[in-house]
Amino acid sequence: MRKRIAVLGSTGSIGTSTLKIARHLREDLEIVAIGAKSNIELLEAQAKEFSPKLVAVFDSDKARILQKKIPHIPVVAGMDGLKAVASFSGADYAMLAMNGSAGLIPAIAAIEARKQIGLANKEVLVCAGELFSSLIRKHKIDLVPVDSEHCALFQCLRGEKSSAVRRLILTASGGPFRGKSLAELEKVTVEDALAHPNYRMGAKVTIDSSTLFNKGLEMIEARWLYDIDPGRIEAVIHPQQQIHSCVEFIDGSILAQMSEPDMLLPIQYALTYPERKQGILPPYDFLKNGTLTFFPPDKEKFRCLQLAVDSLKAGKSYTCYLNAANEVLVDRFLKREISWTSIGIKLEKLISSHQAENLLTLEAILSVDQSAREQARIA
Repeated sequence: MRKRIAVLGSTGSIGTSTLKIARHLREDLEIVAIGAKSNIELLEAQAKEFSPKLVAVFDSDKARILQKKIPHIPVVAGMDGLKAVASFSGADYAMLAMNGSAGLIPAIAAIEARKQIGLANKEVLVCAGELFSSLIRKHKIDLVPVDSEHCALFQCLRGEKSSAVRRLILTASGGPFRGKSLAELEKVTVEDALAHPNYRMGAKVTIDSSTLFNKGLEMIEARWLYDIDPGRIEAVIHPQQQIHSCVEFIDGSILAQMSEPDMLLPIQYALTYPERKQGILPPYDFLKNGTLTFFPPDKEKFRCLQLAVDSLKAGKSYTCYLNAANEVLVDRFLKREISWTSIGIKLEKLISSHQAENLLTLEAILSVDQSAREQARIA
């Protein structure tokens, strides 16, 4: 029996790769619902290829346009539409691949509908880690992280006790600017920052990778995914990105997950879990990848990473606020309103003025998120 998949964020990088895996494993996977923010041209093509039973578009006007183009498939709109896809009764599995904190409400809907979950949205755990992880435990949900680093940790930890873990070590490529001086970083352009050395990703994730904020988000995620003390979560720069992360155990043993840096592998693992299926990638070539190097991240030049680590240790609403403010600042950079270095400078000023609060409800989380966005727009 085929696993029935709902894909939230089907027009993005993770979403389109999910559909590629569905083509590859068409005997095992069926796409039954798709949703996205506004790219109705690609949604139309996806709907015609996969014939889902439900399509959602966050943009209500574009949802109406799309409905006319695919009258045989129901098209739902707005946040309610995204929730409908995430919790679709005809799906066994929800791939949560929508960027940003906008994916939080649909993610909760998927949990409450008791779907197996593939999580590719860092911000869900960064904004609402305590709430989200408690709901996962309450509803006894199978969740597999899709980020290459977290998929690596998930595989290394499978069958192990948390008490046996000494450290979780997340690897980072270092982005396109790892060897740049502060003077050179002052001149970074949007085009420079979008040129990731190893992966092709969406614009927001690529900019976060260039500032190393992305690695900070992953460290925050790890705290909630694996229920581990922040002091035992580290990051190292590994330019080749052949080791995607590793776990050191209390006896000194280290387990690492290796592969070519291609998101198709962790996406397929998440979709087929707990089984493994024949993959798309060719066999790994150890001779071609004969040199692996590691060094510490420069947290002075890449201030966003240090801010994320500090917020993780401080807890409360700091990570939620930091994430929302960063989203706005990255958007302003992409619109060429601020410089690349201004992202970190403004983020530090914003977080230093934040009055922390406990986040125990969805309403409180959304309130902090909105406040951070409003302040970041005028910072």
